[in-house]
Amino acid sequence: MTSPQAPLPWDQLAQAARAARERAYAPYSHFAVGAALLDEQGRIHVGCNVENAAYPQGLCAEAVALGQLVLSGGTRVLAALVVGEAAQPVTPCGGCRQKLREFAGDDMPVWSADLHGITARHTLGALLPASFGPDHLGES
Repeated sequence: MTSPQAPLPWDQLAQAARAARERAYAPYSHFAVGAALLDEQGRIHVGCNVENAAYPQGLCAEAVALGQLVLSGGTRVLAALVVGEAAQPVTPCGGCRQKLREFAGDDMPVWSADLHGITARHTLGALLPASFGPDHLGES
């Protein structure tokens, strides 16, 4: 199990997210994204974006990775890394920020990377300030 004080395996997360990105199904936008999430047991869960001809029906890489986390019995996200190639660092979209919030607190690190290295470092709280989460409903 990974403790919050243990060093986070950023190299492993980046490698896993880059490999997931290679499997992305992006025939419309040609914008491939990979994501890797570290859970409370030290496991890495990955996802890639999956587009659909009916555009709003596609899946973001982070949502796919969260599905893998839940399917594997994970309940907390300790760190997230997103890989995409763009002029600016690629961060989770607004919807995925809220999805991540279900499984993480404001202090959860969210790093962006491209094929060559880390491009930005944030926390979930910085990306989704004053968020609504399970603690508002008495859950945590």
